Amino acid sequence: MIKVGVIRCQQTEDMCPGTMDFVVASEGKMAFADTGPVEIVGFLSCGGCPGKRAVPRAKMMVDRGAEAIVIASCISKGNPIGFPCPHFEEIKECIAKKIGPEVKIIEWTH
Repeated sequence: MIKVGVIRCQQTEDMCPGTMDFVVASEGKMAFADTGPVEIVGFLSCGGCPGKRAVPRAKMMVDRGAEAIVIASCISKGNPIGFPCPHFEEIKECIAKKIGPEVKIIEWTH
């Protein structure tokens, strides 16, 4: 079982407690179908627009054992409000640059 850190959208925190993220992670479904069940070692927000805090928060989770960083579907797909983050690609690229190629990035959850 791999350990992951999840970055979520701060704008959706008051609408979504992350329940489905935890369910699909623990059951190894949807975005985790290839990895099987995963252990979530951190579940943090991007810090608010434009998402600059996502980078040091991802690094912090890697330093605490995360083997992959998951960018939750609220950022990449816009769940549950139907509005994907306009900063998603830049956030993903900056995280990848900070944590290096050995740490996988998963671009969605459910």
